[in-house]
Amino acid sequence: MQTLGRAEDSIYVEAPPQVVYDLVADVTRTPEYSPEVDEVVWLDDGGPRVGARFRARNRVPADSRFSWHNRPLVMAAEPGREFAFARTEAFAGTIVWRYRFEPEGSGTRVTESYEVARPVGRIGWFIIGTLGRDPERMTTMREGLHESLQRLKRVAEADAASSPPAP
Repeated sequence: MQTLGRAEDSIYVEAPPQVVYDLVADVTRTPEYSPEVDEVVWLDDGGPRVGARFRARNRVPADSRFSWHNRPLVMAAEPGREFAFARTEAFAGTIVWRYRFEPEGSGTRVTESYEVARPVGRIGWFIIGTLGRDPERMTTMREGLHESLQRLKRVAEADAASSPPAP
């Protein structure tokens, strides 16, 4: 049986920390950079604040007809510094996703990570490997982490270029 554990990756983005934070904290924009997320909506009154919930629809691999929903909970929302959420799914454990934003030169060092807080159970691994057609989930997640940062860089730099400069 696989274990997911923890992984992280980082990238330099030529955009201020607040611009990158605003992009990530607006979870409805996640499909613009995540290779697995098709749709996200805030639940209740939503918004990037601790305790807020959103609903995400995921699909792996991208051409798969198998998709699923989850309802993450925002764990950290510190503008320009950190955004984190935890998603818990039946049989699929709990995974905490975290984005940290650190000023670097004229831009931002963005670090994205995930950490398993409660492991995926045997039934979850069966569903992932069979219905989800993703028998190498650990590899898929690590590759997705890298790909999402590459996409995030492109979107954030485009946002920064189209935003008026701060006073």
